[in-house]
Amino acid sequence: MRIGTAAEQAGVNIQTLRYYERRGLLPRPPRKRSGYREFPDDAVRMVRFIKRAQDLGFTLDEVEQLLRLRSDKRRDRARIRAVATTRVQQIERKIAELTAMKRALSHLLHCCEEGSTLECPIIEALDGIEAGVQ
Repeated sequence: MRIGTAAEQAGVNIQTLRYYERRGLLPRPPRKRSGYREFPDDAVRMVRFIKRAQDLGFTLDEVEQLLRLRSDKRRDRARIRAVATTRVQQIERKIAELTAMKRALSHLLHCCEEGSTLECPIIEALDGIEAGVQ
């Protein structure tokens, strides 16, 4: 199938397919005599795999590892689990960071409800005034 058809079936745009090729996530299909490249049916499956992995938070480097593990006939489940475990740990750290950010901003919002209109705890905190940094 041609690149446009492959992209449409995979639910991505043509530039995404080309990018995945440049990154080495998809093999470059050979050109036909007509000059068109013909993508195998498996290309759509691979792109869908990549997109689902990204939806779960995997980086393209991690997706590349998973694709290599996917093509290995022995399917080293321990290595696959290690990649997924690392991603879960990174997600947990990100959740903790976001929770701390939310808590800090919520506190500033609460402080901003009180006081004069000239003073704004949010702006002062961003300026570093509250921490004594100028």
